[in-house]
Amino acid sequence: MPKDKIIVIAGRTVAKLEKALEELKALGFEAYAHAVDTADRESVRQLAEYAASLGEIRNVINSAGMSPAQTNGEKLLRINALGTVYVNQEFSKVMKKGSVIVDVSSNSAYSLPKFIIPKKAYPLAETDEAAFLAKILKRAGMAKTDYQKAGFAYAISKNFVCWYAAKCAFDYGKKGIRVVSLSPGLIATDMGNAEKENGGYLIGFSAEERMGKPEELGFALATLADERNGYLAGVDVLCDGGSTAGQKEFKKKKQ
Repeated sequence: MPKDKIIVIAGRTVAKLEKALEELKALGFEAYAHAVDTADRESVRQLAEYAASLGEIRNVINSAGMSPAQTNGEKLLRINALGTVYVNQEFSKVMKKGSVIVDVSSNSAYSLPKFIIPKKAYPLAETDEAAFLAKILKRAGMAKTDYQKAGFAYAISKNFVCWYAAKCAFDYGKKGIRVVSLSPGLIATDMGNAEKENGGYLIGFSAEERMGKPEELGFALATLADERNGYLAGVDVLCDGGSTAGQKEFKKKKQ
């Protein structure tokens, strides 16, 4: 990434961003931290306006999200699904031709059978949030335990992210804003390690039978955001070490 680019990193608590901020500055980047709650549209709008005040916004990487081990189904949907709506809508208002939004999903988006995915309810996220949440939570309620219900809500929220990123690619394409999504598998971060107890079985289905490294995911995201990838839009890129393909076909019998 060119050093002349300004980087804004955002999260719920600015204090937790200080280490990353120091590392970026040590590498010679002009970087800033800003608090944001992606479940709150006004908070997202303020972040977009702040970023725009620093210069022309070229890249937005929306990696905000929580996992089933961290919270309940409704909060997962508010942050993962509605948060993506807020980020895409509010940032697209201040972005220009040639810019790109990368929405981060998860390989969990591919984990549920199609009959469980309530795709007909997805458009409600833009028109009736209460109805959207009610329909998704009702479908997630098909699971037995509380964790499984949260897991269903998580998987549906990430499936929604893939769908919404594709929708936005067509909505914003006329303005020259490119939108694409990326679905990581288990990555060796704090969140990934927290989910390893329940999702660790996926490691055995991956091609190299390992978790992904944070730097590998970072490179994949940077590649998608690179302007040289200008014809890659409206699709989801699976970055899960092959675990989805392995589970569905190539290692189907592996337990």
